[in-house]
Amino acid sequence: MFRILNTDGLARRGEFDTVHGKIQTPVFQNVGTLAAIKGALSTEDLKEIGCQVELSNTYHLHLRPGDEVIKKLGGLHKFMNWDRPILTDSGGFQVFSLAKLRKITEEGVSFNSHIDGRRIFMGPEESMRIQSNLASTIAMAFDECVENPAPYEYVKESADRTYRWLVRCKNEMTRLNSLDDTINKEQLLFGINQGGTYDDVRIDNMKKIAELDLPGYAIGGLAVGETHEEMYHILDAVLPHAPQNKPRYLMGVGTPSNIIEGVARGIDFFDCVMPSRNARHGFIFTRRGTINLKNEKYALDDRPIDSECNCPTCQRYTRAYIRHLFKAGEMLAMRLSVLHNLYFFNELMERIRKAIEENRFEEFRRENTFKLAQRVED
Repeated sequence: MFRILNTDGLARRGEFDTVHGKIQTPVFQNVGTLAAIKGALSTEDLKEIGCQVELSNTYHLHLRPGDEVIKKLGGLHKFMNWDRPILTDSGGFQVFSLAKLRKITEEGVSFNSHIDGRRIFMGPEESMRIQSNLASTIAMAFDECVENPAPYEYVKESADRTYRWLVRCKNEMTRLNSLDDTINKEQLLFGINQGGTYDDVRIDNMKKIAELDLPGYAIGGLAVGETHEEMYHILDAVLPHAPQNKPRYLMGVGTPSNIIEGVARGIDFFDCVMPSRNARHGFIFTRRGTINLKNEKYALDDRPIDSECNCPTCQRYTRAYIRHLFKAGEMLAMRLSVLHNLYFFNELMERIRKAIEENRFEEFRRENTFKLAQRVED
């Protein structure tokens, strides 16, 4: 299912087969939480800008429009008119970040909806059933995402419970995939490594979940309060204990520099709302660094956002025009900017894959890690 085509140091160039097509890795998943990319992008746009995997959220779609509704309409692929892979997050992160009142037990989590306050229960079986109704390509296990830093004893207790929940997720998905009315009987389950910033908890948890022989493994609970250095340290500590023949997914990460450093440590999948969220506020990525398109200095700038970029925005529109759209409050400003930023991230992954294929990833890393993190006065 997952083939490593080449390695360059710890960086891996791979290919992951799914029922909805091959995924070339390393890959950045474009986040469409509610089955849509914020910024008015269509699925046709996603194909034009090189998106391989769209990511939607179990928690949000369960609340609105409802996973049963989506199942009746043929599943998420049909619902949003997308024929490539979809990964659905389990909803665990949103339960812990959005729910104001929640109670954690061995069975799962009771919480209040952030929309209307109604009481909801979600556990491993419920998360798997919702994701089966959505019929995504890859379903994520239900886990607890602990904020960093957190007390050692609580983190260890939480990681152990997350492991027990993972076993239940696996058993329930096996059952669901065998049912006659299941839309995607080849839905894949990825387990999630937890353990905060404690090496021993992380390593113990990874060793245990690796024994379950799942199609893929994620590193969760990072980019939630720790420094970049702490995040990289955890990756260095835990990845040697992850299965070598399965894809590794660093959840919720990140910036171009984070991605490059993650690839350097052996990560294959990434996702983050940041490129589209930043774009909607005029914060734009280029090959030379980042710029703020709302700045006054771009009022008469008739250049594209990035002269090296082949995205639809850079091929047709100027900085001056897009800045005007932002200042005028026009929705088109967000659309054009999100198109550019997501194209930039998808092309970044293509450049990374090519560098690994050609055994020059370290050169690519040295050239781009620092540069892409800088604000430029261009």
